[in-house]
Amino acid sequence: MLIQSVIVFSFLLVASYASVQDFCVADLSLSDTPSGFPCKDPKKVSVSDFVYSGLGAAGNTTNIIKAAVTPAFTAQFPGVNGLGISTARLDLAVGGVVPMHTHPGGSELLVVIQGTICAGFISSANTVYFKTLYKGDIMVFPQGLLHFQINSGKGSALAFVSFSSPSPGLQITDFALFANDLPTEIVAATTFLDVAQIKKLKGVLGGSG
Repeated sequence: MLIQSVIVFSFLLVASYASVQDFCVADLSLSDTPSGFPCKDPKKVSVSDFVYSGLGAAGNTTNIIKAAVTPAFTAQFPGVNGLGISTARLDLAVGGVVPMHTHPGGSELLVVIQGTICAGFISSANTVYFKTLYKGDIMVFPQGLLHFQINSGKGSALAFVSFSSPSPGLQITDFALFANDLPTEIVAATTFLDVAQIKKLKGVLGGSG
């Protein structure tokens, strides 16, 4: 009986090891899917797939929001494909802001490296959670909830963010409303904003209609 148990256990152990796939480096030459990119042939995988050096330099903050997000998602860092993680660099110039936005595909963890950042999110019950963060502070933003980051200091700010997804997605509320051709009358009806203000915002963000 003991010998039979050992044989069965050994078989299960071998089978479990055989079913484990260490990684699924993204094959960026193929199309993305809801479950991620297809796996690159393991014979073509190299250490370069697991290393990314793109977060060492500051992003360009000379834009309307005075902010830059440098991502290390699957498209930039194929090694994170299928692992449920990714990261990005956030640079905020003086007065910089990442407007209200959501990541439908993952939760976010922000770590302040330099400067002062006011950050917060709004729950589905419309409860607001926000706080001024300083160097070394960490804040988490639950998946899918509206959140923001503002440089509330007198100098530039730097943070690194991590996500619980290799492709967390992004939708910025202001751009969703005012940077496309959604008719002004629909925006007015659904936001209660003045038509003149909507047209002004569309003009600033490049929208029409």
